[in-house]
Amino acid sequence: MIGICIPAHDEERYIAACLRSATAAARHPLLRDEPVQIVVVLDMCRDRTALLAAAWPVRCLAIRARNVGIARAAGARHLLEAGARWLAFTDADTRVSSRWLVEQLSLKADVVCGTVGVSGWAAHGTEAHKARRGFSMHYQDRDGHRHVHGANLGIAAPAYRRAGGFRALACSEDQALVDRLQREGCSIAWSARPRVTTSARPYSRIEGGFATALRTFQVL
Repeated sequence: MIGICIPAHDEERYIAACLRSATAAARHPLLRDEPVQIVVVLDMCRDRTALLAAAWPVRCLAIRARNVGIARAAGARHLLEAGARWLAFTDADTRVSSRWLVEQLSLKADVVCGTVGVSGWAAHGTEAHKARRGFSMHYQDRDGHRHVHGANLGIAAPAYRRAGGFRALACSEDQALVDRLQREGCSIAWSARPRVTTSARPYSRIEGGFATALRTFQVL
């Protein structure tokens, strides 16, 4: 079985599009009917995220951590207990391509670190052009990159267990895990083949994450 883990905190604006894309990826014919379980980890959601997620064929877990590392770990734990051999991680403000899982698995690595496309630059207001130009100039959307995104990450179950999983970090939990996976000697594919598109929102739930990085492109 393949598992998809999606942490969410008040993501009513994006969750339906996210789950529509994840469901399509889970049903790709090249997976040859291997079961795919999607878990949405609702972390202290106070909006309609839970209601909207319940309309999709997913499992919803409710936690009260306000911590993305804990949320990803909770989803991964549930999927591993259900028998997942592969864990795919994305974010609630992200849409994955229909071939997302197919491409991750095709790389035959313990870990797949993918790149991200970005949409919704208008949220940056008068600085949108600078942010978009800075991102296109400095971001490496190609094979051999060294980006780590929780929005586009795949890990084989044995490797995840060996590295100890996600730590209770409010930010950069993805980078910390990939660093440990590297130290464990896991094979890592740094690939642009598994495609996702994430929100260009300039402010997210946690300072220091991807939204913060996008704001820095306004001044480069």
